[in-house]
Amino acid sequence: MTKKIGFIVGSLRKDSFNKIVAKKFAELLPEGFEAEFIEIGDLPLYNEDLDAEGNVPAAWTRFRNEMKKVDGVFFFTPEYNRSVPAALKNALDVGSRPYGESIWGGKPGLVVSVSPGAIAGFGANHHLRQSLVFLDVPTLQQPEAYIGGIANLIDENGNIDQGTVDFFKVIIEKYVTFFNNLAAFEA
Repeated sequence: MTKKIGFIVGSLRKDSFNKIVAKKFAELLPEGFEAEFIEIGDLPLYNEDLDAEGNVPAAWTRFRNEMKKVDGVFFFTPEYNRSVPAALKNALDVGSRPYGESIWGGKPGLVVSVSPGAIAGFGANHHLRQSLVFLDVPTLQQPEAYIGGIANLIDENGNIDQGTVDFFKVIIEKYVTFFNNLAAFEA
């Protein structure tokens, strides 16, 4: 049975480096795993007053339903002010509510931070990991996926440097092992 992996991209920019990297990760998934890109740019900011029957925004319902159908999740995040973009944090909040109905629990996660800067989104990567601990998303620890200097790793046609792609393959291989080990543990 094919395992669906939700791909959540924290950058909403049309030509974002995170989207380019996410698309490459999707191409590299092995047989038996399939990427499902989940839109977060249309989610209204979380407000508990709206989370009542008859008031729930359609985008929240769509997002929650799509996330319930995935078996794992890859997060791709830029770093904004040493943290994650507001859209990504909002998606975490929308998915964790209403209380007791979180869509996150138990889904094996991967955090990839992508940045033109040298520190490769370290702050965003770790802030996201802090939230994922509380949300009960077991997250791959090694190898850490900090992709810095991304502008120098992509050519004018959007192709990513082969050495970097090889690193992506290692990350995916480790994630698949992690995913399968968790599944075996829970069986």
